[in-house]
Amino acid sequence: MKITIISGSHRNPSQSEKIARYIESVLNNKFDEVDPFLFTLADNPLPLWDQSIWEGDETWINRLAPLKEELINSDAFIFVAPEWHGQVPAGLKNFFLLFSRYELGHKPAFIVAVSSATGGAYPVAELRMSSYKNNRVCYIPENLIIRDVEKVFNENLEDNDQESDGYYKSRLNWCLEMLIGYGVALRGMRESTQVHHDDFSNGM
Repeated sequence: MKITIISGSHRNPSQSEKIARYIESVLNNKFDEVDPFLFTLADNPLPLWDQSIWEGDETWINRLAPLKEELINSDAFIFVAPEWHGQVPAGLKNFFLLFSRYELGHKPAFIVAVSSATGGAYPVAELRMSSYKNNRVCYIPENLIIRDVEKVFNENLEDNDQESDGYYKSRLNWCLEMLIGYGVALRGMRESTQVHHDDFSNGM
């Protein structure tokens, strides 16, 4: 099973990428059946959407082709989203404009929200409300909100709040098991059901 992790922060370095790389290591070390792929938006490598992407512009095709192939071959996704001013970063929202139902559609996704303080709920609500509409990505019921992120998931264990760090890591492991289960289930659904219909290419 291939699981793609998207680190949604434009910053380099970032706490979101710290979390994304930890998740990648867990998938590599604890789940033999999983092949993780990490893509980071640090330094915002994806240009902003424009109309030519829908017109078959050759520049766009060549630019997006490598990542498109990774997404098409993925069975599930993890979106690590920092909360910036109560919102998802623009680069992550742009990601959902660039890729469609053919890359993301009817595949499970797990939201991991990141906050430097006690926030983090807004990115979950924002992603669940609108980001799935036309690409048909399927967010699983579970999500993880990592608060006070500077105090957890650090390589130097002395930098961590031990109680919070243990709780988040335990919950993360459980959520990853759930995501893998959904990945297995929805793969069968895609193979047995007509999930793409040109008459209904966009969500309502």
